[in-house]
Formats: sequence, C-alpha cells, structure tokens
Amino acid sequence: MTSSNPQGLCVHAHFYQPTREDPLTGKIPQEPGAAPYHDWNEKIFDTCYRPIAELNVFERISFNIGPTLFDWIMDNHPETGRQIVAQAHANLERYGVTNALAQPYHHSILPLGTYQDKVTQVRWGIADFEHRYGFKPQGMWLPEAGVDLETLAVLAECGIQFTILAPWQAAVPNVDVTQPYRVILANGKEITVIFYQAELSSNISFNPQATVNADDFARSLIYRNLFPRAGETSLLTIASDGELYGHHQPFRDRFLDRLMDGALSGTPLQATFPALWLRNHPAEQTIAIRDNTSWSCHHGVARWSTGCNCTEHSDWKQPFFAAMQWLGGEIDRIYLDMSAGLIRDAWELRHAYIQVVLGQVSAEELIRAHAAHMLDDGQVRALDLMLKAQFERQRMFTSCGWFFEDFDRIEPRNNVAYAAQAAWWALLASGEDLTEGMLDRLHEVASWRSGLCADIIFCRQFRKASQFYKDWALPKRTLPEWSCETCSD
Repeated sequence: MTSSNPQGLCVHAHFYQPTREDPLTGKIPQEPGAAPYHDWNEKIFDTCYRPIAELNVFERISFNIGPTLFDWIMDNHPETGRQIVAQAHANLERYGVTNALAQPYHHSILPLGTYQDKVTQVRWGIADFEHRYGFKPQGMWLPEAGVDLETLAVLAECGIQFTILAPWQAAVPNVDVTQPYRVILANGKEITVIFYQAELSSNISFNPQATVNADDFARSLIYRNLFPRAGETSLLTIASDGELYGHHQPFRDRFLDRLMDGALSGTPLQATFPALWLRNHPAEQTIAIRDNTSWSCHHGVARWSTGCNCTEHSDWKQPFFAAMQWLGGEIDRIYLDMSAGLIRDAWELRHAYIQVVLGQVSAEELIRAHAAHMLDDGQVRALDLMLKAQFERQRMFTSCGWFFEDFDRIEPRNNVAYAAQAAWWALLASGEDLTEGMLDRLHEVASWRSGLCADIIFCRQFRKASQFYKDWALPKRTLPEWSCETCSD
C-alpha cells in the first residue's frame, strides 16, 4: 500500500457446510451421495479445504469459515485447522488486523429471525471465532448476505465493524462498488459495508472459462472499466463460495493461489483484505441498505420463507417455515416460563450457552452463574434440558433446509431431525408435548418428487430420541404417553 492512490483487489471466499451431525450421536451418518467418501464434509475437505490450506491461500484472501464447518475440521482434521488459524494470525502479526471474518453460528437467515435470535446467532458466531483464533473479529459475513437494519444494529452492538453485501442490497441504483460506505443505525451506532463487484463475482462462481488462467484474469481487470477514474483510490471486491475453488470447479484452488500471489505483478492492483483496506481508507460516504435482501435470491429472503421463482416447486417452503416458527415460539415460551424467577436474564443465559457448546464451562456452572438465587438440582437439570432444546431450536433454522427445490433432500430432513430433538428436550424438561401441533403443521410439507412428508421424518427422529434417552426421565416428572400413527417403523 505504498501508492498514494492505490487500487486494491480483495477476493472473499465464504467457506461453509451445514451441520450434518445426527443430533443423538453427534456424528455424521454415511452419506451415499458423497461416495467414495463417507460424507460430503470429507469429500469437500479433500478437494478444497485441505489443498487451499496447503497452498497457504488462507493467508492471502479474505475469508470466513462457518462455525459448524470449523468445528468439524478441528475435530477431524486438526492439522489443517491449525494451518488456517496460523495463516490468519500471520496477517494479524504483520498488519495488526486480520483477513478472517466471523459468521453467525448456524447459518440461519437473520432477517427472518427474532431480535433475540439475531443476538444469539451473532454472539455465538463471535464466541466461536474467538475460541478458534484467539482474538476478536472485526468483520462478519452474514449467511446468504441476508440483511436488514436490525441485523446490522445487532452486529454493531456486538462490536462488528464491517460486512460485505451485494450491490443490489444498496438502497441506491448503480452504487459505486469500489468505495466502502457507512450505514447509520437507529441505535446510534454505525457499521461499514463493502459491496462486491457483481459481474466478476458471478464469472468466478459460474463461468469456469473465466478462471482458466489467473494471469489473463488479472490483466483483464485493468481493461474493463471497473474503476471509476484512473489513479483514484478504489477497492475491487470479489465474493464467492469457497467450495468452488477445487470442489465445484476442479483446479480453481490453483487459480486462486496464482491470482493472489503472482498474477497481479505488473498491474496497479494490490492484493488486500477488508480490515487492512479500511484501516488505511475508512469509509467517507454514508448509504442506506435495502431491508430483507440477500446475495443469492433477488426476491429478498423469500427463498427461505415463502418460496420464490429461484427454485421450482417451492410450495412446501412456506408451511415448513411456518412449522419451524411455531415450534421455535413454543420452545421460547416454555423456556421463559421455566426460567422466570430462577434466572436473572433468560436471554442472556441463552446467548452465553455457546460457552457450554465450546466446552469452556459445564451447563451447571453456567446456569448457577446466571441464577437469581440458589437452585436445587432438579431446577438446574430442567434448565439444562431447555438449553439443549434451545440449541436444537437454533439449528433447525439452518438456511440450507430451504435453499433447494425439493423437501426430500438431506438438508431439510436434517432440519426436521433437529426440530424433533428440540421437541424431545422440551418434553423431558417440562412435560409439555409439542408433537401434535408440529405433526399437524408438518403434514403439509411434502416432496413433489417422492411424496415424502416432513411429519414422517419428525416421527422417526422423535422415536429414535425416546429410545436413545429412555432412562432420562426427570425425577418426580411423569412423561405423557407418545405414539405416532403417521409412521409404522
């Protein structure tokens, strides 16, 4: 950054896989579609995450790794996880800022969540980032870049300084994507937004011919009128899914390696990342954003709620989302009722529950630290179970459950399994059975290809849970009889 009017190139890669674990065992079942690998995580790791780490690319790009994916990497391939952390640390040591961004924990679409859900997901994502890297994040990548002003306010309240959005998420047409912008928020805070260049990002993502040669790609940037005026300080940002580099598109891990280390020589472009660029060139202009928008659906956030034309046969999405909303609301109601008079701030306890997930404290230690007075063992146990229900209640909104065209896929079926597990924990904790209301709602959710109904998946998972935890009934609490006429197995 020695030029008085530098031109920076930032490539941001969003690395993410949905949580795939069976909620009972914590292990990923064998996924036949990933053969010859055991599961999709293993397949993508071998073709993408491991090679990129070995090439030292994580040091030279802007990136985020979804917490559920990073947790799996650290458990199954800790050496690669340590390589990634070390590459992020190299920038922190060199520049005082890092190229790694955080991400909300479960990749739920934040504009569709309640305020407290937004806070939980953001706080859990920040806590996971600090646990992995050992320092606080400055930026956060939003799932599907889904945004509204309340989401940005939560980010700012939690200390996040910037995020990256698509240009159509700006409230003005033809936004100059080479400049960062400040968004003024109702809570008196502000946050910086960087808009990525849509054409380049789309080419890298969906046109394999554009990324055959990194040197040609770099040279073409200079002659495509992508900068407002020659010599003006400007940042060109490319955003894409990280999995395309080597997994979706073979050998593109090599393209990314060359692009960020060698291909820019002889051009006025300098490789950079958002925190470094903003340290030297803070946003000077303000802008408004369009609420309830995303980077992968031009219908706002309808793809993950009511359904839209991005995917055919979307009729199942609206009742699926409505069922999850109903269950989430019921679990919140039970949780607040049970914690009333026992916990000083029930939401704060839920936000802090990530400490238990990360193994930093036990559930009993956390609950007693937040208790309004001395609790007996039965009260602690019941609250522990409700916090388990709250974890699954967050996980059941993972966005991948709504992303594709059909219900009969592994992603929505996993979301139903997490919902059933949440209902099971709530039943154990409170004795209140939410299954009937959930089954009525899920019966409307069916695959247009196979006819599979969501209530069948829910029944199967609930039965598995009742067998797996058959000795878990709380003392002095009688659990209601539960049967399922929907499925016979």
